[in-house]
Amino acid sequence: MTIVLTHKLSGLREVDAPHSLVAHFGPDHALQMDSGGRLNQWTIAYQTYGELNAAKSNAILVCHALTGDQHVANAHPVTGKPGWWSTMVGPGRPIDTDRYFVICSNVIGGCMGTTGPASLNPQTGRPYGLELPIVTIRDMVRAQAMLIDHLGVDTLFCVVGGSMGGMQVLQWVASFPERVFSAMPIATAAKHSSQNIAFHEVGRQAVMADPDWRKGRYLEEGVIPTKGLAVARMAAHITYLSDEALQSKFGRKLQDRDAPTFSFDAEFQIENYLRYQGSSFVDRFDPNSYLYVTRACDYFDLAADYDGSLARAFQGVKARFCVVSFNSDWLYPTAASRAIVHALNAGGASVSFVDIETDRGHDAFLLDLPEFIATSQGFLDSAAKARGLPPAAP
Repeated sequence: MTIVLTHKLSGLREVDAPHSLVAHFGPDHALQMDSGGRLNQWTIAYQTYGELNAAKSNAILVCHALTGDQHVANAHPVTGKPGWWSTMVGPGRPIDTDRYFVICSNVIGGCMGTTGPASLNPQTGRPYGLELPIVTIRDMVRAQAMLIDHLGVDTLFCVVGGSMGGMQVLQWVASFPERVFSAMPIATAAKHSSQNIAFHEVGRQAVMADPDWRKGRYLEEGVIPTKGLAVARMAAHITYLSDEALQSKFGRKLQDRDAPTFSFDAEFQIENYLRYQGSSFVDRFDPNSYLYVTRACDYFDLAADYDGSLARAFQGVKARFCVVSFNSDWLYPTAASRAIVHALNAGGASVSFVDIETDRGHDAFLLDLPEFIATSQGFLDSAAKARGLPPAAP
């Protein structure tokens, strides 16, 4: 069958046979979704690191960003690259796997083993495609909560994540306030801006304009709209960087030549860099998943569920917070984090806020920035002491 053939291509083989742990849920644990849809049979793929203590009080949930996955601290099974947050997660890191039980799952709508549009629909025997119900951030968190139940954890010591992962952190606190002891939303916002929705729409249209998209049924026809997905990734990647970072790294330097060729080849280093980002991305990500996760971000507006009051979303929340932003992040600017902090203060929450000066833009949360590492370490150490967890080994 073409479906089997296609799943052997690129990273899509991870859809049905992921290199990670997988929890399977049946009709007795159906996932009811915000769109009105319902998944009676679904899976969630995840990784764990470290050991859960006897009191089950040291579990940290790491929530991944838009195109991330569960491989936060181990080599990626498709690319072979280190875990996407190896600067933060691992022995001796702020999220210390010698000290904490760390959980990271692939989101609903993803393509690394959790039910998504490339997964086989058990009712039809073919990939869901666009028949999968539209996914929201709250749906992702509902699925994670069911995974946490499955793992026997009642209360999470901390929920942490950046970008779309930060949205999940905020939703966790709003949906399950009694289950979160501390929270770190990083480089994120409580709602998606009009500008961000616009960038996502450009990406989705690039995917859907690819002739190989086939109205979302490309897997059944043995093709993949890689060109459209690559363009979508290129456009998105620009938003992850700052003008200062691009200028210092690339400027107007030419790629492997001394003079312009007066053609439409990748003349400049920045062009070559973006093309590389686009072409490497298609090896590990499903185009339809890109549509679903970007749309989930677009729909996110936490205050809308509380009569337009973000403070009401956090009313009475007992979790302690550390909100982190980066001053050169124009995708989720510092003002968006300040709005979260003000709402938390109005709701009576315990919150600290750090705006880190860097020229690295939105992707700064993925980098080994000393101030960010120190901020994370200090917050988690303080929260661990309040939780009654033993101090880190010297």
